[in-house]
Order: sequence, then structure tokens, then C-alpha cells
Amino acid sequence: MVAPGFCRLSLEAPKIAAAARPGQFVQVYMFSGRRPMLPRPFSIFNANPGQGQISFFIEVKGPGTAMLAAAKKNETWSLLGPLGNGFPAMPEGSLLVAGGAGIAPLVFLAASTQKERLLIYGAPSATMLTCPSSDLDLPGLITLEATEDGSRGEKGTAPELLAVKIKEASAVFSCGPCGMLAAVKSLCVSHGVPGWVSVEERMACGIGACVGCVIKTGNGYRRVCKDGPVFPVEEVVFDEQG
Repeated sequence: MVAPGFCRLSLEAPKIAAAARPGQFVQVYMFSGRRPMLPRPFSIFNANPGQGQISFFIEVKGPGTAMLAAAKKNETWSLLGPLGNGFPAMPEGSLLVAGGAGIAPLVFLAASTQKERLLIYGAPSATMLTCPSSDLDLPGLITLEATEDGSRGEKGTAPELLAVKIKEASAVFSCGPCGMLAAVKSLCVSHGVPGWVSVEERMACGIGACVGCVIKTGNGYRRVCKDGPVFPVEEVVFDEQG
């Protein structure tokens, strides 16, 4: 465990590590006794092609994630990936906005370049800013934290801090709760700044076959697993996401 309720899991997966792009995800297959469970989708937290490894940053919320948190060295897991469409390349002066566990794909994105970029990392309280600071110690990356109760960093929400900084941004990349992403969209549109969001949604197959993860967009209903999980921010209709 790296924080209460959160763990970091690294797996040897050379083919996935070599092909992975920031914003993509992996389906992890598991069994409870002899009974198969639905695979769990996890954003790729980092990929190291040289070592043939990928890592996940997992919030332990149910039996599946608890099994992964309890995994031992040399255990074997079945994986499918990398899946989905990732983020485009970041230009100089990009701004990343993460809410809670939404930090996972943004760490991989932040590590993909050494260009100057700013990360806003928000949560209700300091105890929910769970990503280890060592993972954010990257060349050219400046991190600003925001907590709603003021227990760490700036007092307020990530979108409130984004509102102060967005005029300096060349582009915005974000992942987090739906309400936060809706606020990010509003700010990007009103300031004319291009943005992309990674949408969190329950998935089953991960490859677009079951059509169980659709969301409404300006281009009709789209599958998060196949058409996303990264979408241009102006496309997603957040007011009906619940």
C-alpha cells in the first residue's frame, strides 16, 4: 500500500509496455476460486519498455481490487492491452488537471515528455492526495495541490485553481470525477483552450463488443473503451452522466 486504500502494482508485460501510450488502459482477468470474475480495467500508471514492466495505481474498493492489492511476487495474471485511445502529444506549456484517483493516467502522460508543464492535483483533503510525491518528481513538471478543506496546498477545488491558471495554458489534459471534468470543459470552452479528458466508466469487455460503457457526446453515443477513454473535451456531454 502506498496510502490508505491505495496500492501500486507493477507487472512484467513486455509487449504491453512497448506499445502503451498515456491514457490507454489494460483489462486484468481474475478468478474467485474457480469462478471467473469480470475483468477490471485499469489506466496505465507508468510503462517501462526497457524493463518490460507496466504499473497501475489502484484504489481498493471491492473484491477484485482487493485481490490485486494482495498479489505476491511471481504470481501470474492474464492481461489484455493496451486498449483504447490515449492522449495526444502535449505541447509546451500544457496544464494537467487530476482529481483523486484520476491522477493515474496523468502521471504516465507527465512522464512522456520533459517539456514545461503544470499539474494541478485536487482532492477533498490531504489524505486523498494519494499519489507518492516521488512519482511526480519529473523534469520540467510543476505540481500544485488543491484541497477542499485547505489541509494541503491551495484551499479549493482543482477547477478553481485551473480557472486561475488556464490563461497561461497551451492545452489542458484531465482525468477525474464527472463533476470536475464538466467544470474543466466549461473553462476550456470559455477560454478557447484545447483540451482532452479521460472519462471513467464501468466496463465489461474492454473492446467495444458489449456496448456497456457508452456515454453521450456531441457526435452521438460513443463507447468509452473503444472510442475513448480519451475524448476532446468539447465532445463529451457531462450534464447527463449522473
